[in-house]
Amino acid sequence: MLGLPKATELARPLPKKAVFDKFKPSAADRKLFDEQISRMSIVAEISTQTIAASASEYVTAVYIVHVTMKTSDCDKKNVAFLAKLIDQRMLFVLQYGDNARLAAYRAEKVLISESKPMGEWKLSLSGIDLGAIWDNAITQIGGIDISGGKDLDAVIIETERRDRLLKQIEALEKKAMSERQPRRKWELAEEVKNLNEKL
Repeated sequence: MLGLPKATELARPLPKKAVFDKFKPSAADRKLFDEQISRMSIVAEISTQTIAASASEYVTAVYIVHVTMKTSDCDKKNVAFLAKLIDQRMLFVLQYGDNARLAAYRAEKVLISESKPMGEWKLSLSGIDLGAIWDNAITQIGGIDISGGKDLDAVIIETERRDRLLKQIEALEKKAMSERQPRRKWELAEEVKNLNEKL
């Protein structure tokens, strides 16, 4: 899977019941999880035992979790739920039908890639140690550019802030287009202008 070396392969089912029994999610979280996720299994371990790389201060292993979806979309809450409960570095392969999206949790944010056919996904394991490999995997999933020595977590937070502002601007512009009162229309235009300055 993901074009990873054969030595990384695992086949460990991750039963939903075991996750629920161990971590006791709220009824709402459990319902959302059940509605979207069919089954899960750990399919690969990227560690010093499986590839020629040293551990870093913060990363000793990265696990690939294959998640079979019941729906084409996965709520970010489900990815965050799994990532927070299981204290490991994890990349999720969210498969629905023949297509899959990759997801990860980093800097208190859920990153989800675009969807493409399962066979087209190739994860590049580049870096001097497992920490660098983990960072590079995150940049591949999020489509993040960290050239020029940028801090990955800072870029993720900034991208999230920018996306939120763009959504606000889009919503206000739609509202302004349909507004009939000139004064309110002007107020909305001023709000859009202020948000554009923040960008």
